[in-house]
Amino acid sequence: MQPIPIKTTVVGSWPFPSWLEFASQNLDKFGPADVNEMIEDAVVNAIHDQVAGGLDVITDGEQTRLDFNLSFYGFIKGIQANHEETRKYGPPAHDQRGKHTIVEKLSAPKGLGVVEEYNRLKRLAPEGKILKASIPGPYTLSGRMLPGEIYKDRWEITEALMPLVALELEKLVEAGAQEICIDEPSMSCYAYKEDTKRFVDIFNRTVKGILDKTRIGTHLCFGNFKGRSIGKKTIAPMLPDFLDMTVDELHTEMCVLNFAEVHLLERFAEKMDVAVGVIDVKSYYIETVEDVKERIQKCLKYVPAEKLAVAPDCGLSQTARWASKLKIESMCKAAAELR
Repeated sequence: MQPIPIKTTVVGSWPFPSWLEFASQNLDKFGPADVNEMIEDAVVNAIHDQVAGGLDVITDGEQTRLDFNLSFYGFIKGIQANHEETRKYGPPAHDQRGKHTIVEKLSAPKGLGVVEEYNRLKRLAPEGKILKASIPGPYTLSGRMLPGEIYKDRWEITEALMPLVALELEKLVEAGAQEICIDEPSMSCYAYKEDTKRFVDIFNRTVKGILDKTRIGTHLCFGNFKGRSIGKKTIAPMLPDFLDMTVDELHTEMCVLNFAEVHLLERFAEKMDVAVGVIDVKSYYIETVEDVKERIQKCLKYVPAEKLAVAPDCGLSQTARWASKLKIESMCKAAAELR
């Protein structure tokens, strides 16, 4: 059961302040001490925005990640940037994102950096908030890697990444992480055409070492690169197999589906807590409190309040900061009024 009825949370990312985007493009002008100060200030900003908005669960906003997934490639040894095939111009799509060719067996001798992020959050966050760490799962993490001559295909790459992610999860537990979200949007994007039982097996083996040691969540969406989806927007193909995921809380988009499949949440709620996207991160319409209350009430028909969390559809890294703050404020006020 959720620790708070109709718990308010976020997936992980929070928009960068404008100065951080500028600074990240001009890092050669800063010294190490400047960069460390910049990171601290950015996380303080993200924490402030989330606390001011009224969230029950906060993150560090992923302020050290230029991308929720590709940023981890900087910690992984055995890959080489390979952007020759990347499209450079025109409307943004996933073929403009970087690719990396695997040139040797994958490893992460210094870990994946999430423990350091969580320890910073723990040090800077105010008391009374639930703290959440997020990390991409191995299948999603494999998405922009080309097997080269080392691995056969994406499935083999995923198997090679699994112990790296699993070790980071165990270290997060040792650091005291209260909630850990394993982001696997590739699984939900491709559930309509790939082996969903295989997805569940991968997920369950990844989290095996932290079962009953922390609250485990997963985020399943349809993509949000530059505010655009990539997957087939339906949660129906996830059923019934995804019900076998060993997870405490499963988060899915719902605004992007215009709540057409809200009735399917009842199936998930039979096995786990459900976090539902009630804020549209792909729209600059600012939801009113009444808008959000109406959406939450739709969810409550199928998920009891004690098993329901509400969140944005996806991370907020692709949504302007001013809009994110207003949207989250409406969401938190709506949840409070319905408790």
